[in-house]
Amino acid sequence: MKIYTKKGDEGKTGLIGGTRVPKNAIRIDAYGTVDELNSFLGVVRDHDIDAKYKAQIIEIQDRLFTIGSSLASDPEKSKMKIPDLKESDIETLENWMDEMDAALPELRFFVLPGGHTAVSFCHVARCVCRRAERIIVELNEKEFVAPLVLAYMNRLSDYIFVLGRKITQDLNAPEQAWQPRMG
Repeated sequence: MKIYTKKGDEGKTGLIGGTRVPKNAIRIDAYGTVDELNSFLGVVRDHDIDAKYKAQIIEIQDRLFTIGSSLASDPEKSKMKIPDLKESDIETLENWMDEMDAALPELRFFVLPGGHTAVSFCHVARCVCRRAERIIVELNEKEFVAPLVLAYMNRLSDYIFVLGRKITQDLNAPEQAWQPRMG
């Protein structure tokens, strides 16, 4: 089987369920942005970080493929069984955040992205996650989106922020406070 089909040469792609839509449709933008997030998390995982966080990222990447399949399905026509998110997936993110947060100093300021390449990529991933969430919210205003998808994406951006702070601590990297210029 060849990787190319030539079916998209005129700017359309197929959803799970067979519906053909323009490649710039909001549903395509939503799962494409989730895919972009997944790729940036892969870059974070490729850094020299604790194996525990690498394992967590792999689990998150699996959930992002689940979310991608949900978003790639025509909610009215698809009969294909796809993986489901569970409430426990969100609870897992919360538990991981609570564990990391317990080891971190209290956050008393806005943090400027940077300090180490792995941390910078966490911030990029967090921003892409928020963008994906905004696109999914817009999609949800027009078409069905599973409610757990929205909740998971919201919690995931928080997780990525906390992960960035924890990696900063683990690598002894500087956490640069934002110093607002007043006047």
